[in-house]
Amino acid sequence: MRIGEVADAVGTTPRTIRYYEEIGLMPGVAGREAGAHRTYSEDDVEQLREVLRLKELLGLSLDELAELVAGQEARRTLREEFRSARTSPARRRRILAELDAIVDRQLGLVDRRRAELDDLDAELRERRAKIAARLAELATPAST
Repeated sequence: MRIGEVADAVGTTPRTIRYYEEIGLMPGVAGREAGAHRTYSEDDVEQLREVLRLKELLGLSLDELAELVAGQEARRTLREEFRSARTSPARRRRILAELDAIVDRQLGLVDRRRAELDDLDAELRERRAKIAARLAELATPAST
């Protein structure tokens, strides 16, 4: 697929895709000659969809997105090595430990976002309670 088709398919712009390649959120198109059209595989499109989903869902900064994407790429690479018939049981144990550490870092990021959302939720509920109390005060006839 060409960049415009990918942008239309995932609901973003070619400029965003180029920028995400530049900052490492998406792999650059390897072997592309200067001035040649970018072409993308279905895997590239799926990776872009996931990056956009995480950005939207979690409200992540680009640095945080880069951390998640790097973790996902590392997990993909480690899974391939784990599944290889040539991988020893000892190496598989080390791979599982590495995978656990990666997922732990990713969960930490999600937990921080969740805590921020919980704080915002509590703040908004407190505001709502104050508004309700003031409304109740105004609804009660003043005694003279």
